[in-house]
Amino acid sequence: MKSSVIVFPGSNCDRDIALALEKMQFKNSMVWHKETFLPKSDLIVIPGGFSYGDYLRSGAIAGKSLIIDEVIKAAKSGCLVLGICNGFQILTETGLLEGTLLRNKNLKFINRDVNIKVLNNKTNFTSKYEIGQILKINIAHNEGNYFTNSKHLEQLNKENLIAFKYCDENGNVNNQSNPNGAIENIAGIFNQKKNILGMMPHPERMIDKLISNTDGVNLFSSLIN
Repeated sequence: MKSSVIVFPGSNCDRDIALALEKMQFKNSMVWHKETFLPKSDLIVIPGGFSYGDYLRSGAIAGKSLIIDEVIKAAKSGCLVLGICNGFQILTETGLLEGTLLRNKNLKFINRDVNIKVLNNKTNFTSKYEIGQILKINIAHNEGNYFTNSKHLEQLNKENLIAFKYCDENGNVNNQSNPNGAIENIAGIFNQKKNILGMMPHPERMIDKLISNTDGVNLFSSLIN
C-alpha cells in the first residue's frame, strides 16, 4: 500500500508518521507543500505540527498551499486521507471536513496522554478496533476544541461519523474527561463517505510499547488491510 505524507514548514510530526507507516509496511513518500504533483497514493496523511507557525489561525495558510489542490482531487476521487492534529485543522480549512478547531477551553497548550473511545469500527481506519474500546493516545495542541453547527452535529450522530470521543479510563464521556472543550467530547470525525478521518490525538506516537504503548497500531493495521 502506498502512502504520501504532506510536509509543510512547521510540520513537526511528519517523521513520526513516516516511521509509523514504514513500520506497518507502507511504501511511503514525503511530499513538500510546494509540489504540484502527488505520487499515486492509497493513503494521504497530513501530519501534526504548526504549519506556517499557525499564523492567521491554525491550518489557514497550509489550506491554500499548492499541493492541497491535488489532495482535494484525490480525496474527492475516494483516496483515503488522514489528518492528525494540525492535519485535522487543515482538513477543516480546506472544507474536506466540516467544523472548526477552536482554542482549548483553558486557553493553554495541552500535551498529555488522554483516553478516547472508539465509536465506529466499520471504516478503513478503525476496523481492527472494537466498538467502545478505550485507547490511551497522546494529544499536543492549542486549538483542539472541535466545534460545528447543530445541523452538522446531528448528521455526525445520525450517520455514525464520529470516530472517537474523549473519555475517562472507564469509558465515561463527560465534562471531566474532555481535555479541550470539544463539543460532545469529539476527538475525531469522518466525512460522509468515510474516506477522510480528522483526529486531534496522535496515533503515530503510540506504536511502540517501549516508549509509550501500542494503542495506535490498529489504526495503521486497519488501513494496510
